[in-house]
Amino acid sequence: MRFELEEEQKEIKNAVREFCEKEFTPELALELGEKEEFPIELYKKAAKLGFTSLRIPEEYNGQGYGLLEDCIAVEEMCRVDPGLGAAMSLGILMVPDILLKHGTEEQKKKYIPPLARGDEICAAAVTEPEHGSDITRMDTKAEKSGNKWIINGDKQFITNAPIANTFIVLCQTDPNITPSHKGQSTFLIEKGTPGFETAQLHGKMGIKPCVTGSLSLSDVKVPENNLVGELNKGFYYALELFDGTRITVAAQAVGMAQGAFERAFQYARTRKQFDSPIIKFQGVSFKLADMAIKIEAARMLTYKAAWLYDQGNPDSLATSMAKAFAGRAAMEVTDEAIQIHGGYGYLADYHVERFHRCAKITEIYEGTTEIQKLTIINRLMKRM
Repeated sequence: MRFELEEEQKEIKNAVREFCEKEFTPELALELGEKEEFPIELYKKAAKLGFTSLRIPEEYNGQGYGLLEDCIAVEEMCRVDPGLGAAMSLGILMVPDILLKHGTEEQKKKYIPPLARGDEICAAAVTEPEHGSDITRMDTKAEKSGNKWIINGDKQFITNAPIANTFIVLCQTDPNITPSHKGQSTFLIEKGTPGFETAQLHGKMGIKPCVTGSLSLSDVKVPENNLVGELNKGFYYALELFDGTRITVAAQAVGMAQGAFERAFQYARTRKQFDSPIIKFQGVSFKLADMAIKIEAARMLTYKAAWLYDQGNPDSLATSMAKAFAGRAAMEVTDEAIQIHGGYGYLADYHVERFHRCAKITEIYEGTTEIQKLTIINRLMKRM
């Protein structure tokens, strides 16, 4: 049985590749990386072409495709440049997913179209300073007061926090319920709300154009209609959400690995030692063969998980396998790309060291590799 993309999917892949190869210049990537600055103008260009809203329905100014098509685009973005690709692929991270499934029609019409058009950026605030990957506990509290909710707490490692216009925040709304995760809810908060402040985190190892920050909420008042979905269902919405976003991260990892591999392959064909291209040396050629195997395996796991999601049958086992394997493959492939380049691979001018630094995050955000393995073994225990 042969797997092959459909014609329309190939067209998306080629269109995104053409755009990225033209717009994602090495000079821009290095400049924005040094400044730790989001590529806002580039993002708006991509949004106008529909590349950032592929799986948002047309009625909300999106393209109406599925997660698989989105993964194809994300892979191409990160293949050309890992930092710019990650930034572009996370501009509308999470908020449309939760709103499309659980938001009111009023919320959808207000918040999703500006995100789809690239006019605004969004962020999802789940992670907390003291709990990290453990989202069963939330120190951020929301208390009802009349027709408003008053929210207090802190969030950490939030993608897009310094630049986002709209935030979706996971809070504890019932402190007495046991276990505590059954008392969590999600709220929409807009930038500029009194008591709501953001700060950028600096000095990241990689994906520097993808800005990250922290949130501080001090007596932040939001209207009761900013509650997303049902009260005390937030934890379950988050788990449901991760079944999709973790696949997107796997696609990032595949793209980063592919980009580093292509650079290493081309270098090995042109770099000569002892009057022969180093690709003819078995030690180098075997490295490249192993890299290609890992990339293809990661890609197939990712596409399978995305396909299941699009069929309305998201599988947390497939999702966690894809993310865990693709993240590790990206680290190993980018590491070997540096090794093949030798001393030159350690220099920024050859870019593969940046691919390696950026790849590391795919083993951390949206649930660490260890969390993925816990999910995998728990699902296997139930199925077997």
